Amino acid sequence: MKTTLLSILSAALILAGLTSSPALGHDHAGPGVAETAEQVTPLLPGRTVPEARVRDRDGAEIALASVVSGPTVVVFYRGGWCPFCNLQLADLRLIHPELKSLGYSLVAVSPDSPEKLNETLGKTELDYTLISDSDAEAMKAFGIAFRLDQPTLERYRGAGLDLAAAAGRDHGLLPAPGVFLFDGDGVLQFAYVHPDYRIRVPGAVILAAAREIAAGRHLLQPRR
Repeated sequence: MKTTLLSILSAALILAGLTSSPALGHDHAGPGVAETAEQVTPLLPGRTVPEARVRDRDGAEIALASVVSGPTVVVFYRGGWCPFCNLQLADLRLIHPELKSLGYSLVAVSPDSPEKLNETLGKTELDYTLISDSDAEAMKAFGIAFRLDQPTLERYRGAGLDLAAAAGRDHGLLPAPGVFLFDGDGVLQFAYVHPDYRIRVPGAVILAAAREIAAGRHLLQPRR
């Protein structure tokens, strides 16, 4: 059964041109920050939901596990200021009805402050959960946090993008965009992270993974 799941998803990723994910190579033992997006070491299938404190749209601090308490698709994006992220958020809106029919919750996490999350919702009609990881706890716990170098930060500022203002924190960290699917036992069954922020997993691939996992076609057990 595991072979069936992996072969189907591998074929889908090859067809989508998404086979260079660093999520296919490293296990992850704890929180950390990479120097570049290419050096992140994402949480791999078989792990359970890591501990991290995040904030909801009202600014209340909550445990990430409280919003990933059943079958859940967790998507990390860079922020509402990122056009590639906004395209992905719109794409997720299209597949959300089927994800719900399969029993999944959909949670999108970014470094944006709760205020910025509400601005994103004001611009785009999204019917799934947005979470603020402005303290970067979740992206570190998932092994996808990396530090922007000073020239990049200055280039962003020159383009009118103040990441410290967006997050309400001046840590200079971003997540490498990624998608993580947890089953009903809170076990990670599918992960995809790409260091190139322009490349995102198509909704069709996320749905393919969700259908396979919902059908029980996986053998992964929790690993601590």
